[in-house]
Amino acid sequence: MKADLIVKNAKIYTADKEHPLATALVVKNGKFAYAGDEAGLEGFEGEVRDLGGRFIMPGIVDSHVHVTTGVGFEYAELGLRFEPDGKQAALDFMESYIKEHPGQKRYRFLIERKYLHGEDIFMAELDAICPDAELVLLEDEIHSNWANSKVYELHGITDDTPDPVPGLAYYVRKDGHLTGNSFESASWVFVFDSLVNITDEQIDAALDRWIGYCKDTGVSAVFDAGWPMHNHIHEKVYARLREYDRQGKLPIYIDGCYVLSIPAKKSEALAELERFHREFDTEHLKVHTLKIFMDGTMKIETAALVTPYVDTGKLGYTAFEAPELSEIIVKLNEMGFDLHTHCVGERASRVVLDAVELARKELGDAFHVKVTCAHLEIQDDADLPRFAELGVIANFTPWWHSSDPALNAPIIGERAYKQCAARRCGTPAHSSPGRATRCSTKTSRLGTHTWAWRSA
Repeated sequence: MKADLIVKNAKIYTADKEHPLATALVVKNGKFAYAGDEAGLEGFEGEVRDLGGRFIMPGIVDSHVHVTTGVGFEYAELGLRFEPDGKQAALDFMESYIKEHPGQKRYRFLIERKYLHGEDIFMAELDAICPDAELVLLEDEIHSNWANSKVYELHGITDDTPDPVPGLAYYVRKDGHLTGNSFESASWVFVFDSLVNITDEQIDAALDRWIGYCKDTGVSAVFDAGWPMHNHIHEKVYARLREYDRQGKLPIYIDGCYVLSIPAKKSEALAELERFHREFDTEHLKVHTLKIFMDGTMKIETAALVTPYVDTGKLGYTAFEAPELSEIIVKLNEMGFDLHTHCVGERASRVVLDAVELARKELGDAFHVKVTCAHLEIQDDADLPRFAELGVIANFTPWWHSSDPALNAPIIGERAYKQCAARRCGTPAHSSPGRATRCSTKTSRLGTHTWAWRSA
């Protein structure tokens, strides 16, 4: 049989549980025609490559990465990172810096919230040290920040502006007035406001670096998890990716999404998802998924929990409750689309599981939405078997698994020592490369991709 390529004398990981290793393979018409030992090469003819014992593995599939947001972070002004000893030290540092660098339009700084020792910073205090320019102090996870009145005026945010997601993505108020502190998607508008006029040339430069990295590290396909509150810039990046693919410059498969950040805009989001699906449809770029941030992060206590935070007694909030989310799932089922959710806390994923259960009862055998819960930092034992029972994909991020559980113990107690329970869920853990020790496969409309990696 005539073949395009014959490879021998290699160490090949196949991701086939029955035959995980091979020494030879054959490619014909762009597909593997054979993988096994060299004795099986008889009958094939064509170009032969002797790899001298080098290792071959399937391309890596990263099933949760922020391609478009990554472009944004290339150009966003995150500011000067510093480590103050308390609130007053933070204010003093920023004031000194501003005096030493006068006349700038905007000032940006970055700290970990822990350095404030439980104190908060208020808009009036930021106005006092920076009355004539914009000032933003970002929290290091970029899920919350503090800003002065100039920033709020620039964005038209007033005491009467509604919170994007009450209790989850919100502007902190005291006695009905803005304090200058904001959380989650309410704060993201301040992070990327300098990118409104980002150029195609800037986007292309960032994409070139990302594509080069993927080629160097063997990443062949990704799920892009979107850009909350910035679908307009998200779309600009997708437009460039589409053009790259038309020019034959996009070698990585991108499974894209549209992000629903504000629950009240769910109808608009579904319509936009349908438009994205039509407009971004090339060989390597597809969009068929709605992305929802169901909760926030553990570190700033915006993750939604079943059992309260130890230090505050609060539970956190979710973007949707199960009945309304179930309606969205039913609509996605009708449209032929999937759902990907950010779920850090145990209550966030429980709401998704409950919603899937409701939708399955309504749709029966007609249910075909692929529902994914990403991150899953904390899970309740009672919910673990439900992932398998309901067919919900548990999408972990093993990069996080190396963190010290003691860091979260002060806010969630003993649960910190059960976090990142990848091996306790009933479905394969589709994950980001890191401390993983097994392989998973994910079937999507891009095809079936086997994701293999070396254990750490």
